[in-house]
Amino acid sequence: MRVLIVDDEPNIRRTLRVALEASGHSVSEVGSGAEALRAVEQTPCDVALVDLRLGSESGLDLLEPLLGQLPRVAIVIITAHASVDTAVDAMRRGAFDYLPKPFTPAQVRAVLERVEKLRGLRDRVAELEDQVRREVPEVELQGRDPRMKRILDLGRRIAQSDAAILIRGESGTGKGVLAQTLHAWSGRSERPFVTVSCPSLSAELLESEMFGHVRGAFTGAIRDAPGKVAAAEGGTLFLDEVGDLPLALQPKLLRFLQDRKYERVGDNRTRSADVRLVAATNRDLEAATAEGRFREDLLYRLNVVELTLPPLRERSDILDLAEHYLHFFARRSGRKPPDLTPEARTALSRHPWPGNLRELRNAVERAMMLAEGNELGLADLPERLIQAAFPSPTASPSVTADDPVQVGGRVTLERLELEHIRRVLASSPSRDEAARILGIDPSTLYRKRKQYGL
Repeated sequence: MRVLIVDDEPNIRRTLRVALEASGHSVSEVGSGAEALRAVEQTPCDVALVDLRLGSESGLDLLEPLLGQLPRVAIVIITAHASVDTAVDAMRRGAFDYLPKPFTPAQVRAVLERVEKLRGLRDRVAELEDQVRREVPEVELQGRDPRMKRILDLGRRIAQSDAAILIRGESGTGKGVLAQTLHAWSGRSERPFVTVSCPSLSAELLESEMFGHVRGAFTGAIRDAPGKVAAAEGGTLFLDEVGDLPLALQPKLLRFLQDRKYERVGDNRTRSADVRLVAATNRDLEAATAEGRFREDLLYRLNVVELTLPPLRERSDILDLAEHYLHFFARRSGRKPPDLTPEARTALSRHPWPGNLRELRNAVERAMMLAEGNELGLADLPERLIQAAFPSPTASPSVTADDPVQVGGRVTLERLELEHIRRVLASSPSRDEAARILGIDPSTLYRKRKQYGL
């Protein structure tokens, strides 16, 4: 961690610095509160060791401005004048801990280990909260589509084994959620589920993230890092978009798959790990193998069991999934879920859904924000859904760029009215405001919407 020492005694600062750097921490030091505030403006820190008496200043007075600049910083008060009152006052003002002088290097290390453990727990909670926000309800795996049922039946049968699983499917089909479901069904469910995003980093950084590194392995490696393989011990390691794994890293992954052995970057010590490996890809790995971009032997090792998720356009339960999302977002907004109009159902059924479940979720979430009353109609859905569902001028309640409605053109008065109402609805903040712009009362607008399927 990055540690700032704030003490007016140079000997204390020097002793602390030696002890902390020996433990792998990055250390800076200052002699006053003003210097401390300037230092954290330039380089934020994770921990601040603050002397209670800084010359004529009180270290306690530094807590509020430090926490104001760095809300996550852990401040440890150090003092030779320990008392219960000052300890209570320090904790009340936001200090993480209190360290009385004289202290040993082991005592300092113990305090920082507690800081590091708490930070890890907080980060894990934040990660889980973010995961819930991103993935619930990312996919309804228990849908009525026959292909999905077969995939899930197979998944349940293989979940208890330690065989590698390759999940294929287009982007947005729910590969990550299926991987987590397989983990939950397995005997490893009480152990970690750890994700490595293969396209996110260079080969060197990805190797460090996956297998870890030792201090000094490269510039900036100021401490040992165990890596995600170690973090997944006893659980599941999920390689997301494994088709983008750099070629230079593929032999090391192959060896790990074969022997469960690996080395951290910069370390000669061979380690072992007990993890179950699940990989996912939206790429044609056979084509990548033929082109020399993916190792054939690695593909065979990854593809012990293959599960291929169908794209949404090929599923028979699109409307069921839309209803599922509709009820989810209705609960989240504290309202009753509106009913889908027949025209909205038609649009949802006919759209090709290139973004799959992710696109469906976004479309329903947007529609829920726009829908008023007890119905969700065409006017609440994205324009691309309407155009895909009603492409012909005679059947469409919307107008495409290639078929504009123009005053004086060869078009019926009814269609002119329909298009005008549709555009006013789309540009108005509410249906009451749309009625006011159109010069009709809301009940008349409601009847017009029902008439035209808006």
